[in-house]
Amino acid sequence: MYFPYFRGRQYELLALKELANGRLITNSVHPVIEPVKLIPALNSSLTAFNSSNLSVGLILNSNVGDLTDESETIDQVMDRLDTNSVIIPSLLLNESTEVVLQRLSQKNVPEGDTLAVLDNRDYLDTYRALFGNNPPRYTLCPDERQIRRASQNKVLFEDKFNKQSRNADYPEDEFFSDDHLYYREDNYLGFGDYSIVGNEYIESGFAPYAVAIHIVYFADDNSLRIRHFISDSNDDISDVAGKFYEAVTKLHAWYINGQSRQLTTGLQILLDHYDNRTYPGLPTLKKLSIMHHLELMGKYLDGRLDA
Repeated sequence: MYFPYFRGRQYELLALKELANGRLITNSVHPVIEPVKLIPALNSSLTAFNSSNLSVGLILNSNVGDLTDESETIDQVMDRLDTNSVIIPSLLLNESTEVVLQRLSQKNVPEGDTLAVLDNRDYLDTYRALFGNNPPRYTLCPDERQIRRASQNKVLFEDKFNKQSRNADYPEDEFFSDDHLYYREDNYLGFGDYSIVGNEYIESGFAPYAVAIHIVYFADDNSLRIRHFISDSNDDISDVAGKFYEAVTKLHAWYINGQSRQLTTGLQILLDHYDNRTYPGLPTLKKLSIMHHLELMGKYLDGRLDA
């Protein structure tokens, strides 16, 4: 099972909503959302997963964004559990973990029905104390010895996106992950990452000098690699639409040169923008790249990649 982790930005939530509404993923893909704001897109995405009977994790004690670990905010996020039966109550191991579990207990949700993110060894004792008798359904954790030994129902969870400070600095092609090949033999229930976004959280965007399209793909050995299609006219921030067309032209050339097994709905829409010479906007570009990644992983895990 694959557990992609998102911080609940608008374009991420819209990607998840479209994937669920289009039945483009199955329950081999379990997204986890750490909401940064209580925006309408959060509710609509959760509703889409509920309508499609697809499970999704919702972090109740966010570490970033407008939502803090105050009890009132936790309760506001927790209200979503009552109307969306597919939500897996999820929590970060931090100073507010015990408060979250208390709120869940009041709703008759046992510890064993939760998802926990244990990515900081400073909270190992907290994890042992709170989950010693009834471990979470899933524990997302990095491949670190101390954390791995303490965790139960482990999901291998690490940032695979090699984020650069400038789009122009990305290499053409690089390794992304092979966790999907080995997680079972390493005694994990699943694997997860931050998709093509990365762990870093930045509140606001900025006009780029270069446009980059990040596309994950399966190599011949079924390892997962990532291709970065970068614009050429990167001396200033003018003509972003033109920069996009430079990048998507490279994507089109790569795709028609023997990459048909990578086709997904998100990738097809990007190729349509090439054919129609249209520009979707940078947020939509990120949305489509996320959609491609999650649909592709689902096809692989369901045995449909080369069907």
